Amino acid sequence: MTHTHTAAAALVAKMTLEEKASLTSGDSFWTTKAVERVGVPSVMLTDGPHGLRKQRANFDHLGIGDSVPATCFPPAVGLGSSWDADLAHRVGAALGLESAIENVAVILGPGVNIKRSPLCGRNFEYFSEDPIVAGVMGAALVQGTQTMGVGTSLKHFAANNQEHDRMRSSSDIDPRPLREIYLRGFQRVVEDAQPATVMCSYNRINGVYASEDPFLLTRVLREEWGFAGFVVSDWGAVNNRVAGLAAGMDLEMPSSGGRTDAEIVAAVRDGSLDEAVLDASATRVAALATAWSAAPRVAGPLDVDAHHALAREAAGRSIVLLKNDGGVLPLRAAQSVAVIGAFATDPRYQGAGSSLISPTKLDNALDEFVVQGGADNVSFAQGFTNDGSGDADAFRAEAVALAATAEVAVVFAGLPAHLESEGFDRENIDLPAVQLALIDAVLAANPRTVVVLSNGGAVALPFAERVPAIVEAWLLGQAGGSATVDVLYGAVNPSGKLTETIPLSLEDTPAFLNFPGEQGHVRYGEGLFVGYRWYDARNMAVAYPFGHGLSYTSFAYGDATAAVEADGNITVKVTVTNTGDRAGREVVQAYSGLASEAVQRPERELKAFAVIALEPGESGEVSLTVRRADLAYWHVAADRWVVEGGDYAIDVAASSRDIRSQVTVAVEGDALLLPLTRESSLAEVFAHPVAGPIVQGMMAQLTDVVGGDDAAGGMDMQKMLASFPIGRIGMIAGEAGSPEVIDQLLAMANAPQG
Repeated sequence: MTHTHTAAAALVAKMTLEEKASLTSGDSFWTTKAVERVGVPSVMLTDGPHGLRKQRANFDHLGIGDSVPATCFPPAVGLGSSWDADLAHRVGAALGLESAIENVAVILGPGVNIKRSPLCGRNFEYFSEDPIVAGVMGAALVQGTQTMGVGTSLKHFAANNQEHDRMRSSSDIDPRPLREIYLRGFQRVVEDAQPATVMCSYNRINGVYASEDPFLLTRVLREEWGFAGFVVSDWGAVNNRVAGLAAGMDLEMPSSGGRTDAEIVAAVRDGSLDEAVLDASATRVAALATAWSAAPRVAGPLDVDAHHALAREAAGRSIVLLKNDGGVLPLRAAQSVAVIGAFATDPRYQGAGSSLISPTKLDNALDEFVVQGGADNVSFAQGFTNDGSGDADAFRAEAVALAATAEVAVVFAGLPAHLESEGFDRENIDLPAVQLALIDAVLAANPRTVVVLSNGGAVALPFAERVPAIVEAWLLGQAGGSATVDVLYGAVNPSGKLTETIPLSLEDTPAFLNFPGEQGHVRYGEGLFVGYRWYDARNMAVAYPFGHGLSYTSFAYGDATAAVEADGNITVKVTVTNTGDRAGREVVQAYSGLASEAVQRPERELKAFAVIALEPGESGEVSLTVRRADLAYWHVAADRWVVEGGDYAIDVAASSRDIRSQVTVAVEGDALLLPLTRESSLAEVFAHPVAGPIVQGMMAQLTDVVGGDDAAGGMDMQKMLASFPIGRIGMIAGEAGSPEVIDQLLAMANAPQG
């Protein structure tokens, strides 16, 4: 127990039962209760995660009203595409500073849920389809925020991968994908960054509400990962407050008006809830509150311009150049450019719902086009309206006429806010039909057409083969408009890469037949094969693969080396050279693969990544650490992580399908000796160091008795019976395999060795 927790425990010991219970639920929509008699203050928790969303004093009761101005940084869909943990740390520190100025103790975020399906309405708040990307970027954001003395709330724990029926639906997941895909990112953040709080999700996991799941909140989060902070409910996620407290859910938000406090008091008094459980939760909440109140206050005012500049830098690094045939980009200042599309003047820069930030400033692309391209060289046509109003044919005709007169046409397309938001899922992955028709018409008028996308999740790109240049600009925050033009004109060399696969069609996606489920259950039938793991396993074509992103320069990779260090981690090194004529940044990725007979495995899985900045002609060595723990799979029978021994292929790559160098490294496996039972297969018994030789001898005798393999039709008896339970071998071996003999064999095998 830390000093802070020890001091908080002493305060809790002075409280009445009612006072202790009061600490475990909110005082208002955004604040905790105080126990002033013993010196525990009230503190504020408020929304993030890509900017501070602190409600004004007269906010509405749902907490979705007006909020104080704050810097709107790129949401996770954008920031994640930078693959830049240092940048995420800096953004986190800025979020922490703005929160501290506003006397906010905890900012709610980041979200590290997996992008299981591109249809999830909240994908814009999540980093990736891969848990390593989500974990590394999430940990950096948490660490940066908490350097300012402000806590974070890692969310939504766990398996919150859709919005449909999110407050009741059960995410039904087998143990391996639950551990290896859906919990691994959370584990990385907790173990590396120790967020002040973890927010449990609305949904159920395998039938149990996350808010009252002792497996999730106590065994995994606290006992296995060592989480030391408190668990807060998502707002309104509590199903049974007493059961939740017993499971490890410390703070219910928002206020219940004292109703659930009374339930806790009654449960303690009737003996159905151990008061020590209440003491532990009250202590955790009190520890954060007292630590916050004791910390020095941060004085304002906010340096709005400095934070806007950081938002612009982050947005520029988040942009992914998907395609650039013929060097259409970067644009030249002297070129005539037709800027087309409503998003150029009315930017879509963040998602809708609880993360809606009131920005301190808001850039639009058209204004910056004039700055960088010159007013005489830039013209504009609206092209379409986001709400469907007006004459679509007339808008399109105006855009086509303008495009025909320009050297280059730049079409700003994307998803209007009403098509993706917290609270509901998308119905498809298509751009609006009016925009697709516009792109086709403009392209027919001007073959030098660039498409710039504004979207919170992957969209289908039916024009990808015909359009020479595509810029995936995601949702980029308040400075996204200027940052996009920075990239278009080459003031910023694009370096972002995809953290989610862009499929050719919705039907190709892994969860297509299991999303969003039915009758309160969604079956995660794709198992481990989420995102690129699915497409690689099926050797399936995609529009653009995970990890893909182009630059205005080029990079050459040398031969990689790999070595197992004393701590079991693998150090991978590769020299990268900038072979072009511009300074640029490259995201170097390391994937592992193992041909396994023990368990099913994806062909390759991301294990590490790093960003390197290089001047033209410059070379630099990139060192990546593949953690031994990240090579482990979840052994269902052993109920623990196991590293399988063998020769691992380490692919050093520019994307999941652009492998630049491969090296093989021998990894020693973990010792694993499972106890044998009557249900153990003969194959499992054969592999056992004690029982194996005995049963091998038994089988040899049996083969002699029945006349060898010839009598069995030429089949290998041992192979044929490999899956036969040892407890039933008596039907073949007679008295040699009697229950008594088998029990003796099992006792010998399971006896302590050595």
